[in-house]
Parts: sequence; C-alpha cells; structure tokens
Amino acid sequence: MAKTQEIIDTLIAGLQDKKGRNICTVDLSQFDTAPARAFVICTGNSPQQVDALADSAENFCRERLGERPAAVVGKANSVWVAMDFGDVILHIFLPSEREYYDLEHLWNDAEVTHIEDLD
Repeated sequence: MAKTQEIIDTLIAGLQDKKGRNICTVDLSQFDTAPARAFVICTGNSPQQVDALADSAENFCRERLGERPAAVVGKANSVWVAMDFGDVILHIFLPSEREYYDLEHLWNDAEVTHIEDLD
C-alpha cells in the first residue's frame, strides 16, 4: 500500500497532466474526526474537464502505485467528483461548487498547501 504522500504526489501529477487548476492539499492528520489524513482539491473549468481530471488522477494512481479508489461519487454530473483513496480524498469541483463548499477552510487549523498551476 502506498504512503499518503506518494498518493498525494501522484494525484497532483494526474491533475496537472489534464491542466487542473487551483490545486491544493489540506493536511487533516491532526484531527481525529477527519474522514481522511488529507484532501487534495482541484478545479476544472467544465463537467468534461472535471471528468477527465478524475480519470487522469485514477489512471496515474493505478499505473504508478497500483492504487484504486475505494469509492467514486459525482461522475454522473461531474460538478463535484470525490474519490476515496483511503488516507487521501480527492475532490474535483467546478468553480462555483468549489467556492460554495469551501472545503479548504472546514478545519480552521488545517495546513493548506497551494500547488502552482502549470501552463
């Protein structure tokens, strides 16, 4: 089983491969009640891009780490796709949904790391 940071790095690579924007990680490891040790959050510009980002992240994890998500929800409409990789949950949003749910700030004391967009 891959380590948490390996999963995070591989998910980020998969997202960047399909031009994911505003990628960040949220370290939840200090919170006993958090659903995972970390979130990776990303924005796609259209439902088609959200779907492509989810596919790319899943493919990168499967090919590089032999990891598959335990669950995937939201692909039917692709406005918010969540993928459960155990210690890491990936969230891919359309811009309006990301702003509305504001997952980065659900835990005030969590460390948020912003990843620079690749152009």
